[in-house]
Amino acid sequence: MSNIHTEIKKRILVLDGAMGTMLQEYKFSEGDFRGERFKDYPSPLQGNNDLLSLTQPEAIKTIHAKYFEAGADIIETNTFSGTTIAMADYNMQDLVYELNYQSAKIAKEVAEEFTAKEPHKPRFVAGSIGPTNRTASMSPDVNDPGYRAVTFNELRIAYKQQTEALIDGGVDLLLVETVFDTLNAKAALFAIEEVKDERGIEIPIMLSGTITDASGRTLSGQTAEAFLISVSHIPLLTVGFNCALGANLLQPHLEAIASKTNFGISAHPNAGLPNAFGEYDETPEEMGEQIEEYLKKDLINIIGGCCGTSPAHINVIANIAAKYKPRKSVIPA
Repeated sequence: MSNIHTEIKKRILVLDGAMGTMLQEYKFSEGDFRGERFKDYPSPLQGNNDLLSLTQPEAIKTIHAKYFEAGADIIETNTFSGTTIAMADYNMQDLVYELNYQSAKIAKEVAEEFTAKEPHKPRFVAGSIGPTNRTASMSPDVNDPGYRAVTFNELRIAYKQQTEALIDGGVDLLLVETVFDTLNAKAALFAIEEVKDERGIEIPIMLSGTITDASGRTLSGQTAEAFLISVSHIPLLTVGFNCALGANLLQPHLEAIASKTNFGISAHPNAGLPNAFGEYDETPEEMGEQIEEYLKKDLINIIGGCCGTSPAHINVIANIAAKYKPRKSVIPA
């Protein structure tokens, strides 16, 4: 059976696009989020997209299939907020294992269907590990800069639980994404290494940071190069960036790290910057044109889309990616 280490050398791999953008089209009500099982749940649940893996699994399955049909090689599990820390917003901490396990299982079933149909193009599932809604590096209280809303150890425990459930559900790799605080990411990476050691397994890891604005830094203040240096002690399949910026604004940050690492490079930018209504207007063709610049400059091993992207965007990106060779390592291993 083919593995991702083999495939990433052969071609540029395509990651899926936004889950949230696709779910918004369903216009699910509070009742839809609750389903039968949670109809009497004491907390409001609308907006808890991860919960839809339990209450609307067919929708999640359909979205995964649409991305594979569009040309994606890798889909992400519907688990961006799948930690006890993030689920505390909905008082659903006790459901974290089930949410991650079922999300992984749904994605893996779809991936296996597509791989069976097209064995020459194996499909993979990345367990999505989001940043949580708390930061270990900074205080949320401007009057108390020493205060932290979460500790490294609390993050480690939460991420370990998520990692175990994703692996049990059958993911092929793990994607620690939308990293705005590198200390949070280090807790996730530490937890993953713990699980690997305890189980005696290897699992590929993608790591994707977020450059928050024109300053070219993450929210916790690191430049692209500093971010790379601070995570390079972990053996990663890829390192890169996603979210916050459109493809053109992300390019200089990818260039900053591509010449300094032997890891693969990944990117899944937004469909441009949001408009006044918080919506993304960049067409698949506009986005594809910008992403082609990455490929011409030999920057990329895995490419996909984040906020505002759809199967139409991924289809254009996949067609462009097929014309180029993957980035070669620049530093001898």
